Amino acid sequence: MDTMSEANTPAVPVVRLDISEEEASRIVREACTRYGFFYLEGHGVSEDYLDEHLRQCRRFFELPLEAKLSCLLNEDHRGYTPLCSETLDPEHQSKGDTKEGYYIGKEMKENSGKEHLPLHGANVWPEEKLLPGWKGHMLCYSKTMHCLASKILRLLSLALDLPPHYFDDKFSDPLMMLRLLHYDATESKPSEGVLGAGAHTDYGMMTLLLTDSQPGLQVLVKDSWIDVPPRAGALVVNLGDMLERWTNGRFRSALHRVVNQSGRERFSSPFFFEPNFETLVECLPSCCKDEPAKYPPVIMGEHLLSKYAKTYKSGGAQS
Repeated sequence: MDTMSEANTPAVPVVRLDISEEEASRIVREACTRYGFFYLEGHGVSEDYLDEHLRQCRRFFELPLEAKLSCLLNEDHRGYTPLCSETLDPEHQSKGDTKEGYYIGKEMKENSGKEHLPLHGANVWPEEKLLPGWKGHMLCYSKTMHCLASKILRLLSLALDLPPHYFDDKFSDPLMMLRLLHYDATESKPSEGVLGAGAHTDYGMMTLLLTDSQPGLQVLVKDSWIDVPPRAGALVVNLGDMLERWTNGRFRSALHRVVNQSGRERFSSPFFFEPNFETLVECLPSCCKDEPAKYPPVIMGEHLLSKYAKTYKSGGAQS
């Protein structure tokens, strides 16, 4: 597959939340149909706050390895994943992704009635004395991203000519996961199977991604890898497999990867926003009028668990 540079590539669309919903949903429709990716601007979150989040990410990864290993990923998919421990595209990779990560899920209330469900356990936190104020920041940032994701969900409904609150009941208790990522300075060599993150699609509804100023993210469009360069103050939004299933392929869950061409380390932080664990995901009636459903119905949580099981069998996890 060819790789197209930023210079000769049409820009991934920009969606602003400070314009009319009608115009924003029109741009969302175009972006989701063609790319499965768009930049989010005009979202009301200050650039200083986003920079502070990246600083807090760096604080964790600068801890001694022993301290990070004390927070290893648990059975509910929360905690630390060491460098090169994940392989997102084992068919084409010769070694694990050249990154380390940290998963933070939604804080579970005692006696919530959800304790029996997978992916609903306790978070893993480093000791407060090691990172004062870190836990509080991460929980606050997660709430901020949840608020933005809910606004995007409304635009997605409108882009599909559905009532604005169509998806609300399917996200009344959403699966949410904040991830922190540190890519080391290893230069990627795709032809040799060495990548920051192997090519993959995301498993759920949507991802809101914050990156630092280092490039590396690429999305596959018509058999060419398109650069998605950083934009100061912007988030990158990409669609996941569940929305592609709901729309019968009308909206794309795009293959993407991270390629380090600079030889510098890189920090990023994706926020995964998924339907309720028990949600049945099947083709929307309006999306299978003219052709049969391409995908069988699935339960969101069961689909997610099966994807994690396959990826971990290969030594990896979603990025």
